Amino acid sequence: MQDRKLGILHPGNMGISIAASALDSGCKVYWASEGRSLQTRERAEQFALHEVRTLAELCDTCSIVVSVCPPHAAEAVAEQVLSHAYQGLYLDANAISPQRVRRISEKLDAAGVAFVDGGIVGGPAWEPGKTWLYLSGERAGEIADCLSGGPLETAIIGEEIGKASALKMCYAAWTKGSTALLCAILASANALGVWEELRRQWARDWPGFDEQAINRARRVTAKAWRFAGEMDEISATFEDAGMPGGFHAAAADLYRRLAPFKDAPVTPPLEAVLAALVENSPEHSLDTPVPGEVSAP
Repeated sequence: MQDRKLGILHPGNMGISIAASALDSGCKVYWASEGRSLQTRERAEQFALHEVRTLAELCDTCSIVVSVCPPHAAEAVAEQVLSHAYQGLYLDANAISPQRVRRISEKLDAAGVAFVDGGIVGGPAWEPGKTWLYLSGERAGEIADCLSGGPLETAIIGEEIGKASALKMCYAAWTKGSTALLCAILASANALGVWEELRRQWARDWPGFDEQAINRARRVTAKAWRFAGEMDEISATFEDAGMPGGFHAAAADLYRRLAPFKDAPVTPPLEAVLAALVENSPEHSLDTPVPGEVSAP
């Protein structure tokens, strides 16, 4: 294991935690610095990842490449790796539909690249038992071995490509989908003038739920830009399974309305979240009055 070389694409908040587990497992971990942000460089240097300048160098150096990127970029990243004649093992750990991951797998297989499907459940993996990487594929065991020494938990659930992604989609359909639904409920109750009454009824039925809903709506703003694409993937997954995709297509719309909060220096107050949900709607003009009756905790 000591000479196993793993390339991480890219060491963002989630990617760097996977890189850390690979380091804990005895791998040498590489990253390609060309075109990456200062924040990415700082993360890579904090964990002493080996720097190469280009993706071509990374593909030439590493026997394993791990893709962790926003859902919309998953295929483009795989194609970039293919363009450099990579011949190792490729893990797609992105939040994409099973049918999409199978398309990527077919392209890589045709080029002689071994493929493993991965689905991450949980946030960045810094504590044991908190984050799980589900794996499927004939060589899933090799990926699990590369991460066995760190806090990231792994589980192999079969050899079928798409199975790990299917589990991820079904899990996130509730966790992130329900947060989008709460955002819509809060904005609607506020616009219709029944927020305080709803809040009191929630307190009767589920003490503390009103505060939970508010906090979920506020905190999701930091990643809403990324969750929108994930909701699109879940919608496609459901439709392929014979279920309606409209639930999560609507959730994608809601998250896109919150996307301008990306990189905000602080968590926005609830008033700002509700305003964005209304103002960024295609059905409302920017001069729509924003109700101000909701008080954030």
